[in-house]
Amino acid sequence: MDYFFTEEQKMIQELARQIAEEKVVPVRAELDEKEEFPHEIMKVLAQSDMFGIFIPEEYGGLGMGALELCIAVEELSRACLGVSTSYAANALGTYPILLFGTEEQKKKYLPDIASGKRLVAFALTEANAGSDAAGIQTTAKKDGDYYILNGTKQWITNGGEAEIYTVIAMTDPSRGARGASAFIVEKGTPGFSFGKKEKKMGIRASVTRELIFDNCKVPKENILGREGMGFIVAMKTLDQSRVGVGAQGVGVAQGALDEAIRFARQRVQFGKPVISFQAVQHMLADMATLTEAARSLVYSVARYVDSGAKDISKPSAMAKVFATDVAMKVTTDAVQVMGGSGYMREYPVEKMMRDAKILQIYEGTNQIQRNVIGQELIKEAARKG
Repeated sequence: MDYFFTEEQKMIQELARQIAEEKVVPVRAELDEKEEFPHEIMKVLAQSDMFGIFIPEEYGGLGMGALELCIAVEELSRACLGVSTSYAANALGTYPILLFGTEEQKKKYLPDIASGKRLVAFALTEANAGSDAAGIQTTAKKDGDYYILNGTKQWITNGGEAEIYTVIAMTDPSRGARGASAFIVEKGTPGFSFGKKEKKMGIRASVTRELIFDNCKVPKENILGREGMGFIVAMKTLDQSRVGVGAQGVGVAQGALDEAIRFARQRVQFGKPVISFQAVQHMLADMATLTEAARSLVYSVARYVDSGAKDISKPSAMAKVFATDVAMKVTTDAVQVMGGSGYMREYPVEKMMRDAKILQIYEGTNQIQRNVIGQELIKEAARKG
């Protein structure tokens, strides 16, 4: 389908697709096998201005929005979700600064982020605070011109690789969620270290580490917004970024569908290519229809986010939950279409299936997305009386 992209949007799509095909596809299996962060690909993305897509021009970016970011993320995800996660997590970590940063903070950090010189990570999750984000135990105590951070963050994407971290910590634990605050913490700050690199089922090219804060002194001017706004910062950030996870779902689904069609045309059984069998055609038809439906929803929601609308929680959750459920189904069905070959590492769909699973889990599980949608429906019904 034609989604009537502008010339600039088509250029981003073509450039991201070129990088995916020329730089990502040849090394994706090796990156997965070695569990290796894609440093060279990140450099190529930086040189191509891909990190600046959603950052305003006055801070060195291209001044575009969620739709353009989704276009780039989708193309990278068709090739490798591990690479696209390393890239997209940068936006997740940057949104708190974009949405809540002071002019001084934006001028200090955004140009380096836009150029790809410094990677970013977002630190919310802890051992006892995942879906229950209000269960944060990392603390930040005011001490003169500093906040002293203590605690750990778990499963942080780009952990150890990023130079800049947006961290949610409790400044007043007695107030529950309203006692959380958000901070910018730079790599190399005394008292800030990293745990081991996690070994994961999928997205193995993406690095996931624990963050450890041991009397970490953060300058008071590094607070985002004001004390007590941390939970709002986190929720508004996730509302903004979830459509990008949907775009990852669309990308990996399309990648798996392409591989399944290519294989089904070549594989001969009972004297015919298996694509000639109706059972296989029906599977491919469903896979294609679901992928296109997910793409339509993701693009529509991205445009809605870019319109400046305030009520984006429900549509963002819908885009995330639908597109990532589609990704899991389509990648699983691609393995089925390809049979024993699909299960082998020689073909990319087994990796796509492993990778796709995380999309239903990170940035709010799909069960939590359904809670968000349900709560918004209740609020809408109450307003209508």
